[in-house]
Amino acid sequence: MYVTVTGFAHHYGKKPFDIGNVLICEKEPSNRYDSEAIIVRLPIIGKIGYLANSVSCIAGGTMSAGRIYDKVEDKFYIRVLFTTQSKVICRVETDDSETLEQEIQKQLMANDDMLGK
Repeated sequence: MYVTVTGFAHHYGKKPFDIGNVLICEKEPSNRYDSEAIIVRLPIIGKIGYLANSVSCIAGGTMSAGRIYDKVEDKFYIRVLFTTQSKVICRVETDDSETLEQEIQKQLMANDDMLGK
């Protein structure tokens, strides 16, 4: 499954979205604008965007947050594959969460720019 991340311009820009990076996704049912909202975040940094759930924001060949909502756990992981000026295209990862969490920690330690340092 492939998804589009949007809204990153309101947070940290493209800094956290290097090709190959692993990101955390969590369902956000309490979101007052979208009951199928899925937030994208990283430890320490926090919110870095949302999975696109509007036809105008979804990149061709990717699925909306609403289409994958019932196919994923409450917390899951995505990997950055491509970026454009306004979109980040990612693949939903199926590796075990412990392995992916370790990869995220390595990413954060290796890239001080992501943390604004």
